[in-house]
Amino acid sequence: MASSGRLTRILCSLQIHAISSNSGAKLACSTLQQTKRNYSASDTTQNQYDLVIVGGGIVGTATAQELATRHPQLKLAILEKENDLAGHQSGHNSGVIHAGIYYVPGSLKAKLCVKGMEMAYKYCDKHQIPYKKCGKLIVATEPEELPRLDVLMERGLKNNVRDIRMVGPEQIKEIEPNCVGLKAIHSPHTGIVDWGLVTKYYGKEFEKRGGKIYTNYKVDKFINKTESKEGSTGGLTNTVEIHGSSPQNPVVSCRYVVTCGGLHSDRLAEKSGCNPEPKIVPFRGEYLLLARDKCNLVNGNIYPVPDPRFPFLGVHFTPRMDGSVWLGPNAVLAFKREGYGYTQFSLSDFMDAVSFRGLRKLAIKHLGYGIKEMYKGIYIRAQVRQLQKFVPSLRPEDVTRGPSGVRAQALDRDGKLVDDFVFDSGSGDLGSRVLHVRNAPSPAATSSLAIAEMVADRVEQQFKL
Repeated sequence: MASSGRLTRILCSLQIHAISSNSGAKLACSTLQQTKRNYSASDTTQNQYDLVIVGGGIVGTATAQELATRHPQLKLAILEKENDLAGHQSGHNSGVIHAGIYYVPGSLKAKLCVKGMEMAYKYCDKHQIPYKKCGKLIVATEPEELPRLDVLMERGLKNNVRDIRMVGPEQIKEIEPNCVGLKAIHSPHTGIVDWGLVTKYYGKEFEKRGGKIYTNYKVDKFINKTESKEGSTGGLTNTVEIHGSSPQNPVVSCRYVVTCGGLHSDRLAEKSGCNPEPKIVPFRGEYLLLARDKCNLVNGNIYPVPDPRFPFLGVHFTPRMDGSVWLGPNAVLAFKREGYGYTQFSLSDFMDAVSFRGLRKLAIKHLGYGIKEMYKGIYIRAQVRQLQKFVPSLRPEDVTRGPSGVRAQALDRDGKLVDDFVFDSGSGDLGSRVLHVRNAPSPAATSSLAIAEMVADRVEQQFKL
C-alpha cells in the first residue's frame, strides 16, 4: 500500500514510547488500536483510479472496454447502481442488430450504425456469442406508404447498407410466407442477439484488462478536491471524489469521470453543474408474446414503414434468440424512470416528467397518438389489429402479454425529441474533469462499439490522455 511506510513509522514510534513505562505501554496499546481503525477508514488507495465510468449499460461498458484496450497503463473502474450490468435499457430491448437504413445520410447515427453492425458481428464471432442473421422486411401495406418506402431505400443505399433490395408481393411471400404487402425493403444482414449478454461480455473483457466493476453503487455526488500527490500511487493525482448513496459504498477517487447514465443521464449531468435540459422522459414500450406453437408465423423481423408525423416507429414482429417472438411495442409515458408496469409509480419521477414544458408540448401535439398508444396497451385486440396488416392470419388468441422496456427519451423544452448525441461537462473545476454522455439515441446497442470509439476519442481529446 502507498501509506505502509507512514504506518510503519507510527508503529515504531508507539513501540519506543511503550518501553518508557508501564502506563506508556497501556497508552501505546490503546493508541495503536485507534490508529489502526483510523488508518483503515481513511485508506482509499484501493479505490483510486485514473478514470471512472459511471453506468454499466452497453454504452458505458463498451466505452470502458475501449479505453482499457487503448490505455492499458491506466487504472479504470465502472460504477453501476444495479446488482449486475445491463439492468435496464441494455437488457430490456428487442435485441435487433440494425443495418442503418432509417437514418439521414451522412449523419452520425447512420455512420455509427453501419459501422457498429459490422463491429458487432465480428465481436460476437470472436467471443462466440450466439446471434442470428434472420433478416428484416420493412413492409408497405398502404399506397400512401410507398413514397416513404422509396425514401428509406434511397437512404439505405446512400448509407452503404449492404445488400438491401426492394421486393414486391411475390418476393415478400418467398421471404415471409405469412406476410402481405405492396412492396418491402429486404435487409438480409439485419439480425438478432441478446444485447444484455453482449454487455456482460464487454464487462468481462474490461475486467480481463485490469478494470474494476463496482455494482450496487448509485452515485450521489461528485466533489472536486484540490490536487495532492500524498498517498497516491503510480503518479495518480486524484481530484474528483465520487460518493455513493449507500453507507456501504466506498468513496471512489479519480482524475476523470465519464458518465453513461441512460435513464438518469440528465440527473448525473446536473451533479456537475450542467443545464437540466435536455430532459430524460421515460417511455415504456409494452410487448405481446406470440404463442410458442405460432412462432413459425414469421422467419425474421417484420417492420412497418415509419410515419414521420409520429414520434415512434410503430409495432413490429421481432424473433428472439430463445425462439420466442415479440410483437409491438406501443409507447406510453412511464410513471417511473424504471417503471416497467402500470403499478410501478414514483411521485417524484412522475412530477419531474409532467412538470417539464417539453413533455407537455409533445403531449399536446400528439394527443391523439398518445391516446391510441394507451388504448393499445390496455386492449390487446387493438394492437393485434395493427399487426394483422402484415400477418393477417394472426389472431388475438395467439398472443399474450409479454415483457416491457423503458426508453430514455431526451426532450428539449420545445417538445422535440433529441435525435442526436449530446455531450456535456458542467462548470468550474469539476466540469473540466467530467464528460457526460447525455444522449446516445437508438440504435445505441447496435452502434455500441462504434460509439465507444467516438467517446474514447473525445475523452482523449478533452482530458489529454
